[in-house]
Formats: sequence, structure tokens, C-alpha cells
Amino acid sequence: MNFKAVVFDLDGTLLDTIEDLADSMNNVLRRFGYPIHDVEKYKYFVGDGIKNLVIRALPEESRNNDTIDACLSDMNEEYSRRWAEKTRPYDGITKLLDGLAERNIRTAILSNKPHAATLEVVKRLLPNQHFDVVYGERPPIPKKPDPAACLEIIKAMGFKAEEFLYLGDTNIDMKTANSAGMYAVGVLWGFRKADELLEGGAKKLISHPLELLELL
Repeated sequence: MNFKAVVFDLDGTLLDTIEDLADSMNNVLRRFGYPIHDVEKYKYFVGDGIKNLVIRALPEESRNNDTIDACLSDMNEEYSRRWAEKTRPYDGITKLLDGLAERNIRTAILSNKPHAATLEVVKRLLPNQHFDVVYGERPPIPKKPDPAACLEIIKAMGFKAEEFLYLGDTNIDMKTANSAGMYAVGVLWGFRKADELLEGGAKKLISHPLELLELL
């Protein structure tokens, strides 16, 4: 296959963000008097936006609009203060991105993290890497798994959909890739397991970032 570009998910694919997300949400829960959760549970709370993370972390009986809004506001503030305390690129990501650049493979990022936060995270933690397009959540554009943002990336970069690899760690990513006509590759170093990725439509699974280069 003649792939010319790669679209990356961010959290759980390029960056290990889970501890900062968990620590931030647990601090919010403590302040509101709710039980906290371990990091493994947060791997299933995240994936389609901060609001859904807040809803999933709250006890079911407390998931009313007022509580959700209050906790969401607190979470946004908490995470904005501490998102870079433990978050780092996964081992091998920098070498992968350098390898793609050497092969003239162009790159983009698509995240369900808010757009401004996505730009800031990429700027600070991947400072020496060039991406043609970086998109976070940008209302009114629908979030993943809706393919709308992927279709924007296809148009902006000027390749055919089938010339894109899409790399992600959740079924949401796999569904997004397939809906947009991209080749879906699931990563096993992220937040979810192989069975979920395969059920979501992964065409290939990889265990280390540099394995992606073998697909080119």
C-alpha cells in the first residue's frame, strides 16, 4: 500500500496522559465528596471528551446537569494547572516521528481534547516535530467517531483517504478511521485492549511505535 500520510490520535497514542487526567479528576471528586478511582478505570472513562470523562467518573445517582456542570468547570481548571506533571510521549514516539519525516510521510493529529489544549500540549511536549494539521475538539464540528474532522484533514492535506494511515488506541479511533476511508491501525501501548480495537475495525495492531514504519 502506498501510504503518504499518518493521522494520530493524541492521548493514549502519542502521549501517555492518563495519570494527569486521573489525578485531576480525583482531586475534583474529593472536593465534591465523591469516591475516587484508580488509573485503570480512567483508561475507560477517557476517549470522547472531558465532559464524558466527568460523567463517567461521577456516581450514577449524582449525574444531574448541575453537578456535571460544576464538576466539569472544576475539572477544566484543575487539568489546566497540572496536565504536564506526568504526561510524556510514549517510548519510541519521537523516533517514529523522525522516521516518518525521513520518509517524507506527512502527519496530522486529531484529538477529542479541546482544540486550544491540544495545540498547547503538542507545542510543549512534541516541540521539535512538524504536523501539517493539529485538530482538537472544535464545536460545531462533531467529535470522533464522526468522520467530519478526518475529512477536513484529507481535504487540507490533498491526498486520497486510502493514502492515510490512522493510528489510535480506542474503538472510537478505529471507527473514525473506517468512516473516513483511512487504514485503521490500533496501538497496544495505549488505554485499551486488542479485542476492543479489533471489534472497532482495526485492520492492524502494533505493539511498539516503530512497527508502524514496517507498514510503509
